[in-house]
Amino acid sequence: MATKPVTRKKRTAARAAARPQPGRGPKPVYDKVRLAESDLGAVVFRTDPLIVKDHYEIDYLHSYAEDSAFFQGLAQGKLLGSECTKCHYKFATPRAYCMQCGKPTRWFEVPLEGRVHTWTTCHFGSELFLKETPFNLVLVEFEGVNTLLLARLLGVNEQQIRVGMPVKARFRRLAQFKPTDVYFVPSEKA
Repeated sequence: MATKPVTRKKRTAARAAARPQPGRGPKPVYDKVRLAESDLGAVVFRTDPLIVKDHYEIDYLHSYAEDSAFFQGLAQGKLLGSECTKCHYKFATPRAYCMQCGKPTRWFEVPLEGRVHTWTTCHFGSELFLKETPFNLVLVEFEGVNTLLLARLLGVNEQQIRVGMPVKARFRRLAQFKPTDVYFVPSEKA
């Protein structure tokens, strides 16, 4: 028994009949699904740019492993970089292995004075920095080091920062063993 081909007109009519018709029958269940909401609105610190309060908390156990010496150095007022044992490429940040040739690295002391390579002003930050916005981040270049170090720049506003500006490292008095233990200020040479 041969079947008749279904025409476009019949397919369209079948689809229309399968669609729910407005005002006919009970509303679908998904219309009653809503997100749980509290009676509290958002706490707004600023509107331009918009800064709102949002609570976030977590306890986290973390091992710095091969990078431990870098963070211990910060606690002692030292910047420790990584130098490749083969090609002698120097990184301003901790690296267990060379990103150029893959060989192991050794620690070396990075100079505490450098220059601003580039910078940005952050108008929004994570929970840790939100109350301090806006703040300035700089990439610092050091004499004899092949890479840059990202850190905060304090003591100047964004109109005073310039590429090539001399800066010097400062360290938290009470180390937190975090990258934020080091920050930079303008050097007297500026």
